[in-house]
Amino acid sequence: MKRSPITAAGAGRLRAELKRLKAEDRPAVIKAIAEARGHGDLSENAEYHAAREHQGFIEGRIKEIENRLNNTEIIDVSKLPQTGKVVFGVTVDLEAQQDGSQVTYQVVGDEEADIRRGLIAITSPIARALVGKGQGDVVEVQAPGGVRSYEIVAVRYE
Repeated sequence: MKRSPITAAGAGRLRAELKRLKAEDRPAVIKAIAEARGHGDLSENAEYHAAREHQGFIEGRIKEIENRLNNTEIIDVSKLPQTGKVVFGVTVDLEAQQDGSQVTYQVVGDEEADIRRGLIAITSPIARALVGKGQGDVVEVQAPGGVRSYEIVAVRYE
């Protein structure tokens, strides 16, 4: 199985979530199940069924995170050769050619992509257009609303 890339920060976020799930959420749901059991008939006990459902979610998420961490390759961006080119993990400042608006993205693995936080997947159309390019280059990206052009203002290895 091919290991997917993840930034050191992305792996840290997953480890923190895993720690919280195991140390806080799992014990809390076990306690909630025990309390609900004490309320008697389990067949009509909504609290019990909700707690069991929540337990299933927590256990599933723990397995999912453990699998992700086992099947990823952590890439520390600060240790990459700083060629000035866009590669996995870099942060890129872009300026839209159409209206001069500026946007900043970090190129990350599929597992940690979150456009609202400026994290774009290495497999996304915009990241694929940017990879290998450097400051001053203009790239064209096929967006849902048509082709958009961006100038690469800066490439940062942070």
